Amino acid sequence: MADTADYSVVAEGLRKRYGDKTALEGLDLAVRRGTVMGLLGPNGAGKTTTVRILATLLRPDGGRATVGGHDVRRAPRQVRRRIGLTGQNPAVDEILTARQNLRMFARLFHLDHGRAHRRTDELLERFSLAEAADKQVKTFSGGMRRRLDLAASMILAPEVLFLDEPTTGLDPRGRSEVWAAVRQLTAAGTTVLLTTHYLDEADQLSDRIAVIDHGRKITEDTPAGLKRAVGGDRIEVVVEEPDDLPVAVKAVARVTRGVGPRTDEERLQVHAPVRDGVAALTEVARTLQEAGARIADIGLRRPTLDEVFLRLTGGDGETTEAGKPEKSGRTEKSEKEEGSVA
Repeated sequence: MADTADYSVVAEGLRKRYGDKTALEGLDLAVRRGTVMGLLGPNGAGKTTTVRILATLLRPDGGRATVGGHDVRRAPRQVRRRIGLTGQNPAVDEILTARQNLRMFARLFHLDHGRAHRRTDELLERFSLAEAADKQVKTFSGGMRRRLDLAASMILAPEVLFLDEPTTGLDPRGRSEVWAAVRQLTAAGTTVLLTTHYLDEADQLSDRIAVIDHGRKITEDTPAGLKRAVGGDRIEVVVEEPDDLPVAVKAVARVTRGVGPRTDEERLQVHAPVRDGVAALTEVARTLQEAGARIADIGLRRPTLDEVFLRLTGGDGETTEAGKPEKSGRTEKSEKEEGSVA
């Protein structure tokens, strides 16, 4: 098992079944202190099951896990003192004000009157809710409710925060507000394990990303590393007129080292993978300029996390690029039957 002095969350060989359905089949995971680990996978891959086990809400059938240096099975109370959990749905009371909500949570965590008031004021300020502190939560936007929910999970300043689909249903502004709050938490030293279906969210927030499927981790790397694994840079040229397509094809072919460029005649686009992206882009631009081609757009593109996700998980249980996980009989329905984390 990884050194718990360096890692806030460590799991080895986690297994969990629901009847004849397998949720986790030997999952390994290690989250370094003070970082954000994104946990990605298709529906039914085992993401929520993993969070529930690490948060001591479920007991694993096998394997080991420690959170904050304490074993989730042998010392669950010690684990709970070190974690915060924000589920898929806000847990705040809409009738109460933001201030009343936080004070209520503080008292539930056994803070005395004075400490509860001081901690409430600190969190309202940290999450930019001070001006709305005495307004009922039902008047809040989705982003504000989520920030309040995050604040409630931080009453005891947890070492580890589990975020299970934290921005589901939010508009772009609300998501941006939650992202800013998460960045503040990690800057202050909190370790975050994030599950999300928004791949741009994982890209924006995660220091590392683990992709799981059929209850196993199939790969882990930085967002940039995952993109490089799928494929390097590619050059794209869009011309203004169809007559310029052959010129663009020849220009791009000169820098692709034998890999034939692909042409999209409807979009008037030519693209191909390249190794030395900047040098290739410079040469193609010069060639096109010398040929007098009319160019609408030219650029160097990199793979997105969407492409990484689709390449790795496949979606049909077949062999992936990163490994050969066996079919486990796990279904999307079986994970939903666990119930949501609240």
